Amino acid sequence: MSAPASKSPATLHDVAREAGVSLATASRSLNGSARKVNEDYRQRVVEAAQRLGYTTNLFAQAVAKGSTTTVALLVADIADPYFSSIAAGVIDAASEERLVVTIAVTGRDAQRELDTVRALRGQRPRVMILAGSRTTGSAFEAELRTELSSFEDTGGKVAFISQDAAPFATVLLDNRGGARDLAVALAELGYRDFAVIAGPAEIRTAQERLDGFSAGLAEHGISLPAERIIHSDFTRDGGYRGAQELLASGARVDLVFAVNDVMAVGVVSALRDAGIAPGEGIGVAGFDDIPTVRDITPALTTVRIPLEDVGRRALQLATGSAYGAPDAGGGPGPIPTETIIRGSTPRR
Repeated sequence: MSAPASKSPATLHDVAREAGVSLATASRSLNGSARKVNEDYRQRVVEAAQRLGYTTNLFAQAVAKGSTTTVALLVADIADPYFSSIAAGVIDAASEERLVVTIAVTGRDAQRELDTVRALRGQRPRVMILAGSRTTGSAFEAELRTELSSFEDTGGKVAFISQDAAPFATVLLDNRGGARDLAVALAELGYRDFAVIAGPAEIRTAQERLDGFSAGLAEHGISLPAERIIHSDFTRDGGYRGAQELLASGARVDLVFAVNDVMAVGVVSALRDAGIAPGEGIGVAGFDDIPTVRDITPALTTVRIPLEDVGRRALQLATGSAYGAPDAGGGPGPIPTETIIRGSTPRR
């Protein structure tokens, strides 16, 4: 006995016939045409498509229109709350514009970032958002810019989150200013012997935060000796290992600044494992204000960046729904930061 023939998927012709409208009207109703369709007809088409289980062919639309309704978001590490918070903002703004977000992880690898952009171009997204910090001296940066320029030449839009990436639209983060303000606030709390657990020297975000922090200390006549600057991975484990190295050096320290919050969480754990009460023995501060650090003990002093707003602004900037046309080069200056003093840095 032969197997029953499988039912063929519904076509746009089937939907038009079911709704009692022309093929052109069915197409305009379902495929986002700029031409207006009578609302009664549009509703009939939508209901017919639902009854028949019809779904639009996004690839065919991409070929016809030159792009899909997809936003491609590139992040260094989706497990990092910094990037997941930004992603939440991008997704929220995209949903308002009926766009769908796909996320790719680069692992802070410049070649992987370039390869990912090349692969994504073939999928014809409408927008690409690159959320990772830029790196100094990357051998792949020129090729990346060429790929992104070609993407924009064919109708796509690009937005960066981080440092100025002209001529592409960029959501600037005030890393230097935020770190400077934090240093000033900590000095005013009575701290004098500082150390910094910095990320890799080639990550521009890490270097900007280190530079800003050093400048803020200098305003109070406080130096930051080179031996109290530890470069480590931009991760929780990097913060842990950096703190271990600092403690092993025997340097006199009353406050450790980690250049991002996930590293600061690692510092807190390392201090505890060494028998030092964070906040009581040595103060700890971070940067970003990811949700986690409000709930650890003691709650972490940090620099707040409105991360979800950053994600929203990047999407709106790329699509032109904020600050005018996206090819104008960016929004109205860096995202403002706020110093948040919590229990990890009590007054001395």
